[in-house]
Amino acid sequence: MAEADVSKTRCKEFFMADACSKSVSKPRRKSTRWTSFVGSAARGRVVRSLEEEGNPALRVRVEHNRDTLLVHISDERGEGWTTVAIDRATREWSIAQRRRQLDAAKAAYGLLYG
Repeated sequence: MAEADVSKTRCKEFFMADACSKSVSKPRRKSTRWTSFVGSAARGRVVRSLEEEGNPALRVRVEHNRDTLLVHISDERGEGWTTVAIDRATREWSIAQRRRQLDAAKAAYGLLYG
């Protein structure tokens, strides 16, 4: 089955199309080893975000309420944020990038719920 046909099948099955902002060249590195983010010591508090081991500036945080999931991802240097907002009932989503995490969250949420 051609890749375009697979996308159409998935779209029908999951009721949502795949999407990307812009295709980029595949990394040239031969290493395909994947790793995970880790929770860092929270200095007496509950761990609320994860960071890349060896690069604590790269962080991931998930927030939720009864209706919405917000996934916050910092850029590689920790200087900007990408937030994906997902409606829990329908799995519809939106994405926004901003300098501040709060601004990215507000933009993604606003796009999702109009």
